[in-house]
Amino acid sequence: MLKKLLLVLVTLVASIGMAFAAVNINTATEQELQTLPGVGPAKAKAIIDYRTTKGNFKTVDDLKNVKGIGDKTFDKFKGQLTVSEPTQLDPKAQKAAPADKAGKKDAAAPAATAKDAPKATQSPAATSKKK
Repeated sequence: MLKKLLLVLVTLVASIGMAFAAVNINTATEQELQTLPGVGPAKAKAIIDYRTTKGNFKTVDDLKNVKGIGDKTFDKFKGQLTVSEPTQLDPKAQKAAPADKAGKKDAAAPAATAKDAPKATQSPAATSKKK
């Protein structure tokens, strides 16, 4: 009897904790998706593959378009889902980002090195002759 009561309490506490931790289906990893009831490695991969090929989910209900996610499965976890745009760049943009950063860094580098150094070391007499 005591074991059953303890099990019920643990289950209740765990379900309350999950209710506060909404899973963003546009940014969730496979491991995060597997925390949803009824979602194992295969369904988590299917969700990510769908998101990668079709783009971000517009609504939570769009998850039902993923093969293997029917109404019954969806109803198990729909209250634990959220949808928002990713805060990070998509993978294609992330690959381009290092080149962009390098290009900006290289463009800024000459202004901070050789060009500034002579100005700082010139004497007042040398600068007055240029005027």
